[in-house]
Amino acid sequence: MQCYKNGQLIESIPLLDRAFHYGDGCFTTARLFQNNFELKELHFARLALACKSLSLDADLSLIESSLEQLQKQNSQLNGTLKVVISRGEGDRGYSLPLHAADIYVWYYPRVMQAFRPEWIESGLLTHALGLNMPHLVGLKTLNRLEQVLLKQEADQQGWLEALVSDVQGNIVEGVSSNCFIRINDQWITPELRYNGVRGVMRAKILSLMQQYQVKCEQRCVEMQELGQIQSLFFCNALHPMKAVIRFDHRVLARQPYLDLFHTLKLNQID
Repeated sequence: MQCYKNGQLIESIPLLDRAFHYGDGCFTTARLFQNNFELKELHFARLALACKSLSLDADLSLIESSLEQLQKQNSQLNGTLKVVISRGEGDRGYSLPLHAADIYVWYYPRVMQAFRPEWIESGLLTHALGLNMPHLVGLKTLNRLEQVLLKQEADQQGWLEALVSDVQGNIVEGVSSNCFIRINDQWITPELRYNGVRGVMRAKILSLMQQYQVKCEQRCVEMQELGQIQSLFFCNALHPMKAVIRFDHRVLARQPYLDLFHTLKLNQID
């Protein structure tokens, strides 16, 4: 693992960094495959939107500087890239410091494979998400305590990923993924009106669905509809399709996933 701060290799983080004290910042996690920063434009757009919403003065070109340093030290980049934008160091208290944000880039090397459907079992978690401040809906801020608790429950159930509802009884997403649900031969993805993260892979898949004329409705999905699910898959920046073949002990058909994966050419996402 290597970490860069504002384009410089580091081994420690300042004690007064507001990312640690308040979760004051945002982040994105990306896949590097054969030196390619996959979905790069979508990642940068998401970070830019989050910085604007959070009033973070961030120079995103420092991400490129860090990547250049990584490429000099590694013959080929394969693995996970995590970009954290922190408001930086500050005095005690919530008032904002008047300096530029700090940009941290972590590189976790690992063997990466070309995309193909991943088959998993899943279910619905009992923990529910709260409703976010409207200004923060969709953003990937550094406060992920809800996901930490949700992941604990999913691990206890033996599920790699699971559906998560909110306190109003609507399906929102997975623990660390967005979701696409097929009901009555129609693909649906939750609209994320009050909570959830608007993921880059979700955006890419929605764009491909429009391109290849695959109808997908964005709407609220109520928990009462779970018994009608024909197909369900999760997606995030590290994988476009974790296809559920058994949901709460009910077997789901595999063919709809294979058809969609082939139609959208998800193995070619870059």
